[in-house]
This record gives sequence, structure tokens and C-alpha cells, in this order.
Amino acid sequence: MSETLSPDQARKLVLHCQQLPARQKPVRPLSATLALIEQLGYVQIDTIAVVERAHHHTLWSRNPAYVPEQLDTLLAERQVFEYWSHAAACLPLCDFRFTLPRKQAIASGEQDHWYARDRRLMREVLERIRQEGPLQARDFGGSNMARAGEWHSKPAKRALEYLFHQGDLMVARRQGFQKVFDLTERVLPPDVDTRLPDAEEQARFLLTRFLGANGLGQAAEAGYLRRNTAQLLQQVAGHMLEAGELVTVRAAGQDWLALPQVLECLNRPLPRSRVSILSPFDNLLIQRRRMQVLFDFDYQIECYLPTHKRRFGYFSLPLLWDGRLVARMDCKAERRTATLQIRQFTLEPYLKPGSRRYAAFRQQLDNALTDFMHFNRCQRLVWQTASP
Repeated sequence: MSETLSPDQARKLVLHCQQLPARQKPVRPLSATLALIEQLGYVQIDTIAVVERAHHHTLWSRNPAYVPEQLDTLLAERQVFEYWSHAAACLPLCDFRFTLPRKQAIASGEQDHWYARDRRLMREVLERIRQEGPLQARDFGGSNMARAGEWHSKPAKRALEYLFHQGDLMVARRQGFQKVFDLTERVLPPDVDTRLPDAEEQARFLLTRFLGANGLGQAAEAGYLRRNTAQLLQQVAGHMLEAGELVTVRAAGQDWLALPQVLECLNRPLPRSRVSILSPFDNLLIQRRRMQVLFDFDYQIECYLPTHKRRFGYFSLPLLWDGRLVARMDCKAERRTATLQIRQFTLEPYLKPGSRRYAAFRQQLDNALTDFMHFNRCQRLVWQTASP
């Protein structure tokens, strides 16, 4: 028989598993950052830099002592690595073997990559890295090799990305925001488990990893943007339910899956006073329908929409407070003037201006904005508009 959770309990469970809102500053910030990545399973990497980039922003939202250099350190120490989750991501090294099925599928041609496969160019790119050591795409421009025309950045970058996605190369480090590639055997520590999981083991991993990080979920959500996984995930979830490895939970009018041990989070209080300013690519937000059902929050990243279709701004950041998503803030860190500009600020119906609830939120918002301004290396804050 399934356990029934109130909407508030369901949100509480999700937020505890997502490590939101942030607790006190940790004594060992680097260890705390690694623990966060291991709990979340991945942190999405994105190129948009209107404010601090998504991977740094997501970690800072949960670790007040986080600074971008920590991720560089963890990558250099081979405690995390870059690969593909549902998008480009930083993942914990303990999950490395579960990236192997995708790599094998791309290498065998079973799964297509975005680019056409130029095998000759890929062999030559791989050989250069083998001989010269770690390289990035720009290192192939202006090559004096016989077919110099093929070494301009675009085809070389495509070859590098193909080799990366099929597992021949790994990201050794970042130089600025550019990936520096090296041979996998020179990057991967020798004690890492590289056994290829079978299909059922992979499905179990996806289910347990997703439910551990998100509290409750549907089997299909565990395979978000992964091809041809839905049927197997459903079958394996059924086996795990029969074995007592999963339980069914009723919340928001739907049945969800959960790990039995995760339900213990409901016995812990959830910090509610702190305002958390989240990245649009935050792990909490990435599945839109899920946020509608569990948080009554319809969120879309509007930077990909034409200007006339935007309601909340180019890069609107959701704000979490009191266990709910209560506002959206479109802002930009203007680096030249060290100014954090708030271009639009919109409250959700949960907050009514003039109410006690709004007054409590507004007081905490000031603290959050000061912290966010400093995180973005800005020295002043400018409000341009707000609604209401």
C-alpha cells in the first residue's frame, strides 16, 4: 500500500534530496562541493554567462563557501570528470562506468552523434594528442600538416568532440572555458571501475541515482532525454518494487517511486527562511512538467524564445523560499562596471505585497541579493523594474 504525502511533504522530500536551501558554510568547502556532486549525480555545464555560469551557480546555491576554483581542483584531482548526462555535465568519478554504454553505442555507430564521422581526421587528431600531449581545438588551427585545410577549428573541434563522446578522449582540464583534451588512459586513474554494465544494471543505476537525488519520481523521469530507455526502466522499476527496493508514494494526485531510506528525510526539519537564487539549469528545475505538478511552478528558460514571447525576461532566475518557488528575477552581471542589474522581478501568487509573509521574504531577499552580488564579483546592485 502506498504512503500518501501532502504537497508540502512532497516538496520537503525533494528539497532535502536536492540539498536546498543551503545550510551553514561548511568547515571543508572542497569536500562539501564533492559531496554535493556525488549527491546530485551531475551538474550541468552551460555556455551562457549572463550571470556566473550554471555549473558554478548550481553548486554555490547549495554551498555558501563555494568558489569556481573548487571545481577546477576536483577535476585536476580526478575526483570528478566531464561527460554527457542529459546535457554536458560534470559528474562524480564514482559513476564513470555508467557512461560506458553511451560511449560504446556511439563508437559502434549504434547511436548517432551530431556530427558526421570523419574517421581519417579523428585518427590524425588522436595521434597528435598521443604524440604532443593535451590539446584543445584552437591548437589545431594553422597546422602545417599536409592537409592543412582540414585543421581549421571547426572540423578539428568536431573530431575532438566525437572522440570525447565515444570515450577515446577525456577533458583533462579547462583553460578559460575551453576544454583541453587528453587520452582517456592518461586521464583516468588506474583504480577506476571500467566494467561495462549490462542493460538491467544500467537501468537500476539510473533509477537509484535519480530517486536518491530527487526524492520521488516517475520511472520515465530517470531516463530524461535518454533514448530507448523508457520500457526497460519501467520493467526494472517493477522488479525493484516487488523486491522492496522501491516503494510507491502518492502525492499531488499521482503515484511516484521512492527509495525507502530516502523517506527518512521527512523526519528532518527543512530550513525555510533563507532565499535561494537558482540557476535556470539547476537540477531542481530541469524537468518542466515535474515542477508544474510538485511545485505548481511553470518554468521555461526564455533566452531561447523570440523577444516578443518572453514574459519574465531573457535569463529569469527562480527564487526558492519557505519550501516553495516564490519569484523570478531576470538579471545580468555587468562585468565592466561590476554592477548586478535586476531587469525584471516578478512575484508568484504565493506572495502578496503588504502581507507578513511578503515582509519576511523581503528581509531575507536583501541578504540573498548581497550574497549573489558578491558571488558574481559585483560591487553594486541596480533595480530597473519589479512586478509588483
